[in-house]
Amino acid sequence: MVRYGELIVLGSNGSPPGGEKGRRRSRLALCSRSKANGVKAGAVHPSCTPQAAKAVSSKEQHSISYSVSGSQTVVVEYAHDCTTDMFQIGRSTENPIDLVVTDTVPVVQEQGRSDAQALQSTISRFACRIICQRDPPHAARIYAAAFDSSRNIFLGDKAAKWRTKDGRMDALTTNGVLVMHPLRGFSQDSRPGVWREVSVCGGVFALRETRSAQQSGKPVDSESNELVDGSLIDLCGSTLLWRTAEGLALTPTVKHLEALRQELNAGRPQCPVGLSTLAFPSLRRRDVPDHRQPWAYLACGHVHGYHGWGGRRDPQVEAERQVRECPMCRARGPYVPLWLGCEAAFYVDAEPPTHALAPCGHVCSEKTAAYWSRVPLPCGTHAFRAACPFCIAPLSERPGGVRLIFQSPLD
Repeated sequence: MVRYGELIVLGSNGSPPGGEKGRRRSRLALCSRSKANGVKAGAVHPSCTPQAAKAVSSKEQHSISYSVSGSQTVVVEYAHDCTTDMFQIGRSTENPIDLVVTDTVPVVQEQGRSDAQALQSTISRFACRIICQRDPPHAARIYAAAFDSSRNIFLGDKAAKWRTKDGRMDALTTNGVLVMHPLRGFSQDSRPGVWREVSVCGGVFALRETRSAQQSGKPVDSESNELVDGSLIDLCGSTLLWRTAEGLALTPTVKHLEALRQELNAGRPQCPVGLSTLAFPSLRRRDVPDHRQPWAYLACGHVHGYHGWGGRRDPQVEAERQVRECPMCRARGPYVPLWLGCEAAFYVDAEPPTHALAPCGHVCSEKTAAYWSRVPLPCGTHAFRAACPFCIAPLSERPGGVRLIFQSPLD
């Protein structure tokens, strides 16, 4: 079995809310299948022909139908390709979907979200598909839209569609599939690239004026739909990170992150006020506050233990994240608990966790904090903002995160 790479959902920090449930997971390893299931474009038919009707109705034949007008449809047959493997992503729980994704919402918004809001997803039921070459170098390419249980893709009148120079059809999905390839690879020297949109046939385009506009952006012929290590895929509600097998081999493991946590705790950092010894909880208990939990003033980075200063509140209550004055330097800003970033695939290096992302308080290496604070992630249907990869909370305008200042033990 060959591992092509992995898709990791941003905001999961090692596991999705509620835990792994079947195909609704925080990550998907793309490995070679026992039998190739890839497809490639074949014959093109007007909808009125018997061949078109057979392609749409057949349970064994993949096809894409383009509604050109109310009375005209173009059907493209897709034939079996023994050289590729296909993986599909979307909100649907039907069998053809390999990774079921739902809207990723920051914890703060999740707490105040109603059931009605939770049902209003902007992610397509059949969002996209990834085709991997079975032979080296195992190139992985992304395409908008995925085949349903009948092995069909239907693009209605409202979908942006056109004929290509060679006479074939192409289109964009309703809310689109956006891709961003990092510059200089996914490493400590990485820089964010430019967001593009990929079409149903794998074309690359500049972004539309709005996410669901019926006019496509200009084609970008100098770029391709081939994924590289660190590519981001946005499905309008959830963003995925693509890591190649080669890139993951150079990424710190969970064991390495655990060793860094133990090394940090071995230094016995102290609260400079209460003089108690602080310790980051184990990765398994990463979301459960502990009485030794480190807290930090994000305006200055001074690390303390939890203190209520005159009116103790439940440290788990979000209202606690108010503006507070640091007793060490008098800087005023958010006062939050610190949590180690547990998803190793989000790290651009293997350095110790020294910086906190603000205002969520997730701790990671300096270069990792710097990279993610510069990445503009799609937000809603037309906005972009930097967000924490571990919890997807919007980041403050302070670039590079906050350098943490630990108090060494006095003894």
